[in-house]
Amino acid sequence: MTKVTMTINGKAVSGEVEGRTLLSSFLREDLHLTGTHIGCDTSQCGACVVHVDGKAVKSCTMFAAEANGATVATIEGQANEDGSLNVIQAAFQEHHGLQCGFCTPGMVMSAAALLKDNPKPSVSEVREYLEGNICRCTGYHNIVKAIMAASGQDVSAIAAE
Repeated sequence: MTKVTMTINGKAVSGEVEGRTLLSSFLREDLHLTGTHIGCDTSQCGACVVHVDGKAVKSCTMFAAEANGATVATIEGQANEDGSLNVIQAAFQEHHGLQCGFCTPGMVMSAAALLKDNPKPSVSEVREYLEGNICRCTGYHNIVKAIMAASGQDVSAIAAE
């Protein structure tokens, strides 16, 4: 067992993990942060995206021990301080960027990373950035629209689907 210590959503945490424990498992099973979803365990779906030291990472591809000393942000830490939805979450709600919700945490975390690096992306840039995230319900149109709205861009010309 290896002791790991990291800051998750602004709080210092530590725990004992086996060397093979994935960050996604540590978050869900040890810390009970179940908003990070595990959809494939093969890095295909993006449901497990978190931010590690400010970069979007598929947590099913990273060992918990690799995050030792890191700053990790999960979907649970995305809301505003008063508990209200942040701008990305609110845009997903307003523009129907979710249906079953399984992919939503990974989509929101990916959107946050995109908008941090590219505050005013084009529709094609959003679609390209989301290539590593799978949604089986929405067809992506409303997800893209939500991300465009979260960036402060006018989405009135984007037709509803």
